[in-house]
Amino acid sequence: MGRKNNRKKRKEYKRELPLYKGVFEITRSGMGFVVVKDLEKDIIIRPNDFNRAFHGDFVRVEVTKGDLRIGRLQGRIIQVIERKQKEFVGQIEVNRDFAFFLPATDKPLPDFFVSLHDLNGAKDGQKVIARIVSWEEGDKRPKGEVLEVITADKEGDLAMKEILIQQGFSLQFPEEVVEETLRIPELIQQEELTRRRDMRETLTFTIDPEDAKDFDDAISFAKIGKGLWEVGVHIADVSHYIQQDSALDIEAYQRATSVYLPDRVVPMLPERISNELCSLRPHEDKLTYACVFQISENGEIKDRWIGRTVIHSNHRFTYEDVQSIIETGTGLYDKEILSLHQLAKNFREKRMKAGAINFSSQEVRFKLDEKGSPIGIVIKESKESHQLIEEFMLLANRTVAEKVSKVMVGGKPIPFPYRIHDQPDEEKLIPFVEFARKYGYHFETKTPEAIARSFNEMLVKVKGFPEQRVLEQMGIRTMAKAVYTTKNIGHYGLGFEHYCHFTSPIRRYPDVLVHRVLTAVLKGDPKPDKKLEQQCIHSSERERAAMESERAANKYKQVEYMKQFLGEEFQAVVSGVASFGFWAETIDHKCEGLVSCTSLLDYDDFVYHEDDYSLVGRRSHRAFRIGDSVKIKVIAANLTKRQLDYEWILDVQDAELTTKRKKK
Repeated sequence: MGRKNNRKKRKEYKRELPLYKGVFEITRSGMGFVVVKDLEKDIIIRPNDFNRAFHGDFVRVEVTKGDLRIGRLQGRIIQVIERKQKEFVGQIEVNRDFAFFLPATDKPLPDFFVSLHDLNGAKDGQKVIARIVSWEEGDKRPKGEVLEVITADKEGDLAMKEILIQQGFSLQFPEEVVEETLRIPELIQQEELTRRRDMRETLTFTIDPEDAKDFDDAISFAKIGKGLWEVGVHIADVSHYIQQDSALDIEAYQRATSVYLPDRVVPMLPERISNELCSLRPHEDKLTYACVFQISENGEIKDRWIGRTVIHSNHRFTYEDVQSIIETGTGLYDKEILSLHQLAKNFREKRMKAGAINFSSQEVRFKLDEKGSPIGIVIKESKESHQLIEEFMLLANRTVAEKVSKVMVGGKPIPFPYRIHDQPDEEKLIPFVEFARKYGYHFETKTPEAIARSFNEMLVKVKGFPEQRVLEQMGIRTMAKAVYTTKNIGHYGLGFEHYCHFTSPIRRYPDVLVHRVLTAVLKGDPKPDKKLEQQCIHSSERERAAMESERAANKYKQVEYMKQFLGEEFQAVVSGVASFGFWAETIDHKCEGLVSCTSLLDYDDFVYHEDDYSLVGRRSHRAFRIGDSVKIKVIAANLTKRQLDYEWILDVQDAELTTKRKKK
């Protein structure tokens, strides 16, 4: 009886164990783990229990063994909720009646069965990009199709595609998405115009990068009284064109963001939407969502309106066009541009006084030839024309978030995709404060407001000094990562209590979600969406994947560019230090490479000092610290590893010190 009761209890307890959702990870040894948020330990998955899941997939797992109270859980995957990666690079093997695709990956993956009709011209032994089409229960392997054959002359192109594929971004849109996009009518119906505020007669223009094609925001401007202006921030009404839960919507959600690589853009939406239907091109009627403000000449907002509009952009400005008007005071619509510039300056000043942190952004862009190879590097900094647009976008985002934050359903705030940014992590902040102090920058850390004030003071004082870029980068690393969530805690970096992303729905899916919730609120029929938090989590993860793709692609192009300078010497700045060497970034190109301790052995034996972020020679006491100026030689450029290797060059001063030490 005792044994039966125990078995019964064990069965009852097993039934009580919940199902979990998480990210599936496979180690090189072939063992799997599901990483579940809020679970202290990952759930072990043995190879027989993978159930058609791949590394990186978001899965549902059923617990089969273990007890949370005494140890680790073991389980089996019962559902692949969302595949991280659908496309793969590998080799094709063609037989008489069928073919197999062999993925080139360090994670265990089965071969794909490929029908001879789906080879897309691939021949036996060729390197290809293939996509998983299906994997039905009971089938030993998935079915796939070849998307593209890789030839030897496409090395750079393949590298970019591999980066995207590894991060789970599809290179092509599915046929049903393309077909659905083509069915969207181009002409705006008269009935739709009657439902919107008509602002086609109001002066409106866009300001974007020179090479932009997806213009998703525009500014309208009108003087409505003495010292009073009406300024509208108009955003492409993507949610009007994308029906919720359609094939197009599902694909946009899965991508969640556009990805910007040095030689291409991988859009969240097909080009017919992003560059044509929704792009706010000049001299065309366009459907928009808008925040329209009445603003006094000193930047005080007297009134605000949120709703759907129709606009007709009068002109397309580049940032360079607007910067020229700001600097010279003359040009097309110069009075309007200069008035907007003054308002933006007022907004910015108020934000800084309220506790926003003014991290400057320096962007490295590549000049490319017709094959996509880098032939030059341009360093772009945020100028007043960029800040003009930035301030009005921040104002619109904040206004929408504040509006929705006041809406209650059933006594609770309606779920909404906020953009939040937590206060700095103390564990990261303290070492940074100590490091900054060595350069003469002092921090007050008693309150979050004091920290922000100290950051701003440092950012002003450090400008133009060798340590500027390093302190800016390290300062950013102390900050929490901004994410999307329905749990609003405010945005520390901007100093806002309520904030969201409303202004870029062509390239960010959370903005589409914001538009949908806002539409329901304005109609007076808001309904809580239980899926919203998971959509926020997914969007944050895809944003991180896009950033990783962009970082890897930039590194590849840096290596590709620096290959031409093998054996040449450059001035650089120490940008990072580790026990095995230090990283140096060239001043001319902003290209980072590693100087290994092995290459320094002829000079001295160097020891890493963690508290000081430095490498110090045992005999010479010569130190390499972050921010130090150094001279380097380019000795290797490995495109496969996306890695540059430098050699430290002993300059005159160091040579003199060495001679003196040898005499001693």
